[in-house]
Amino acid sequence: MTTKKLEQVVQGYSIADIGKRVDALMKTRGIISNLCFVEIKTHTTSLLENTAYRSGCYAPSRELCGAVAQIQGTVQQAIKRISNKLSIKDSKGNPTGEEVYNYQPKSFLVIGSLEEFKAEHGINEDKLRSFELYRRNIQNIEIITFDELYERAKFIVEYNSN
Repeated sequence: MTTKKLEQVVQGYSIADIGKRVDALMKTRGIISNLCFVEIKTHTTSLLENTAYRSGCYAPSRELCGAVAQIQGTVQQAIKRISNKLSIKDSKGNPTGEEVYNYQPKSFLVIGSLEEFKAEHGINEDKLRSFELYRRNIQNIEIITFDELYERAKFIVEYNSN
């Protein structure tokens, strides 16, 4: 964690392991810092399958399910390998005094766009409901679309500029 790159290897390569890389390894800011894992796909990644699984019910896309499984695996391996706490060292190996905790770390998946649910004359409510029910019932991962992330950032910038 001495480097400032977002993308980090969280599990090393070895003869027995293939290694895990997370798109962004971050930490929370506060009195106590905790690890935070972020997996980033593209804004064009499909959130749902194109056709209904059953009437009014759309399954999550293969890409969305795969991304959820990917970040779950990365976090699980990080919990196993990193343990409960990282003591940060500088580039010379000296302790900085900074500690980052790793108790069931927060994770985010940035993927797709809510634009996918827009139809010619409004929102396809079956698709929106299917997606919202899926993401609200995934534990320990916040699934956020690129347009939602943009609006959050825009709000923060506008709020702080006043």
